[in-house]
Amino acid sequence: MSLELKPSVEEKTSIEASSDKGSTDIQETNRGGSPEGEKVNLTNNVNAKIQNPLYGIPHDKLLQQVDEFAEENDMQEILPLLRKGALLAQNPSNPQSIQELDADDLATIQREITHKWHQPKDLYLTVLLCSVAAAVQGWDQTGSNGANLSFPKAFGIESIPGTPDAMKNEWLVGLVNAAPYIAASLIGCWCTDPLNFYLGRRGAIFVTASFCLISVIGSAFAQNWYQLFVCRCLLGLGMGAKASTVPVFAAENTPAAIRGGLVMSWQMWTAFGIFLGFCANLILFQVGSIAWRLQLGSAFIPTVPLVIGIYFCPESPRWLMKKGRYQEAYKSFKRLRNSELQAARDLYYVYRQLNAEHEAIGGKTYFHRFFELFSVPRIRRATLASFVVMISQQMCGINIIAFYSSTIFIEAGYTTKSALLASFGFGLVNWVFAFPAVWTIDSFGRRNLLLFTFPNMAWTLLAAGFSFFIPDGNPARVPCIALFIFLFAAFYSPGGGPVPYTYSAEVFPLTHREVGMSWAVATNLFWASVLSLTFPRLLRSFTPTGAFGFYAALNMVAFTMIYFLMPETKQRTLEELDYVFAVTTNKHIAYQTKVYLPYFVKRWVLFRKNTTLKPLYNFDEVESITVFEKGSGH
Repeated sequence: MSLELKPSVEEKTSIEASSDKGSTDIQETNRGGSPEGEKVNLTNNVNAKIQNPLYGIPHDKLLQQVDEFAEENDMQEILPLLRKGALLAQNPSNPQSIQELDADDLATIQREITHKWHQPKDLYLTVLLCSVAAAVQGWDQTGSNGANLSFPKAFGIESIPGTPDAMKNEWLVGLVNAAPYIAASLIGCWCTDPLNFYLGRRGAIFVTASFCLISVIGSAFAQNWYQLFVCRCLLGLGMGAKASTVPVFAAENTPAAIRGGLVMSWQMWTAFGIFLGFCANLILFQVGSIAWRLQLGSAFIPTVPLVIGIYFCPESPRWLMKKGRYQEAYKSFKRLRNSELQAARDLYYVYRQLNAEHEAIGGKTYFHRFFELFSVPRIRRATLASFVVMISQQMCGINIIAFYSSTIFIEAGYTTKSALLASFGFGLVNWVFAFPAVWTIDSFGRRNLLLFTFPNMAWTLLAAGFSFFIPDGNPARVPCIALFIFLFAAFYSPGGGPVPYTYSAEVFPLTHREVGMSWAVATNLFWASVLSLTFPRLLRSFTPTGAFGFYAALNMVAFTMIYFLMPETKQRTLEELDYVFAVTTNKHIAYQTKVYLPYFVKRWVLFRKNTTLKPLYNFDEVESITVFEKGSGH
């Protein structure tokens, strides 16, 4: 994995676990229940220490615990590998000091660092299928974008200014467009936990993809607006649980060094699905009265390979371990890692961290886990952070373009064909500019990407809105509106696009990962439903300029929330994040206000190059081999 021990006498004596009032210190215990020594408190990490769960265990004691683990789980046949793996998990930054490792073992570990993108085909198959699932999500979202130009007329709910039913019809069109997001946020997302509990990650994806397949075909055959509404509600049931499961599935299967780059493929390929949806809208708009039916129904195309292919992927080893199926988890890890040594290392490391999580956090039933999202301090901070990033994605205004770009371009004076072409261009920009995030999300960081892109999205939206003041007939009007909308998409794609789902998939402990991701995605899709429902009326009441200005202001509100309430998670293993989110919110806010902000002003406003930044997190006891700079994550 990615942890370095530096057990000096001073460090050992300075590790003190602090607790909230009324809580007790959390100690790591072995299977027999005896404490290994004082550990960092997983609910109130006041010293911001990141700690290895194997920290401070003597060599012989660790090997004895490995032997007990192998015996309890009938894994004696791989005991030598488990022993090597445990020693490596305890001290991965200095494998040369581990006498049990031979030259081949050392070469394998070195290659993990120097060739981090060289991964097994089964890992990339998993990422590929998760990307297809994301493309389904994007295509499902944009089928209605082109259909909005014709289905209201087909169902007699067209909004014609000055007619008695104009306002009512605007709300009905908004309701049909919002239906998937209403159903997803109120029901679909909350089915994630039981679906995952009983069916596993793969089974949950299969069921939700089946819902997406059947519902879009049903939408194509709808005979009135309320039949279309029902079909789109069924679509939302699949979208919500799928969006809650797929990023978690990807996050649990990928190594920490490249987790951000691979998990963010959810949003990158959602953007690709949006682009494909715009392509379908453009191709099909001239086929006559059934154009909207084909535009909605075409989303079945990427769903078919997802339904068929998901069971060719290995199941999440962390989910299998949660179920106590350690032998199957090891087989899954072997398919997802380059060597059996790496598989054994990750198996034992995750096993020990799961023990610590269960002791500190609990979460026995669905309702217990849900209430613990808000009652257990470590989880509550993850819940707050995921809420911030997910609602920020809607506050930025991207979906006023994704859902209604064709309508907006018609308002700007485009013909139907030109509006669809402009929407196609938006989809292309949205997808192409997602690629930089693959390389920056694990180096520049999740938080920094958002803090850079949100102010830029604000000014581009504002500029697009002001471009509507250019008089009709002026040749600059149409190009200016399109230019600033495309620039907005270019800033959104590497930041507000990939980060929220990547971030939310990794911040919750395994015990609460399904229900936590349900909360995060429900937050995102609920506000997507609000946006989708209200925008037709908002556009009419505020005019395009007012609507764009409103969302420009929301971008800056989101920027402020991200700055104070979102901890950095880049290049931390899923298990190390327990310690990051044990740092109190007050400590995080105080650091951003009193330490980082003065540093930023001195360094980048006053250009004092000798200014140094005191890091927020204390890596004295453990340093990930994936961290590029000590103390990262401010």
